[in-house]
Order: sequence, then C-alpha cells, then structure tokens
Amino acid sequence: MRPPLGAHVVDTGTERIGVVMGHEGPYVQLRPYGGGREWDADPGVLRSATPAERLRAATAYVNARSRGELS
Repeated sequence: MRPPLGAHVVDTGTERIGVVMGHEGPYVQLRPYGGGREWDADPGVLRSATPAERLRAATAYVNARSRGELS
C-alpha cells in the first residue's frame, strides 16, 4: 500500500494512527494526528484507518490539548 499524502492510516507494526506526510525511499513518513514527531513505516504494514479510529485519534488529541499535555 502506498497511500496518498494526507491519508489517515494505521501502522499495524506499532498500532499507531498517522497522517501520511511523504514517501522517502521504501518508507512512508507518518505524523501523529494533531502533529508531533514523524516516523517511518513500511508500506506493507499500513492499512486505512476506519472512521471510528480517526474519531478516536481526534478525541484523544482534543482531550490531551484540553489537559495541557500538548504545547
């Protein structure tokens, strides 16, 4: 799977949800929902995030922000 830029995907190797930021060599560069440090993922372990997973990631981000855990 070589997802398009901006797609929300699940890295099944780490069970993290990320937004596709780019493609570098054989890897897909992902960033956590809401920002943060990018990581490289093997395209073979990615799948599209479901609407429920996207909502869960957005809710976690908003909750962390409201608690002051994000800058």
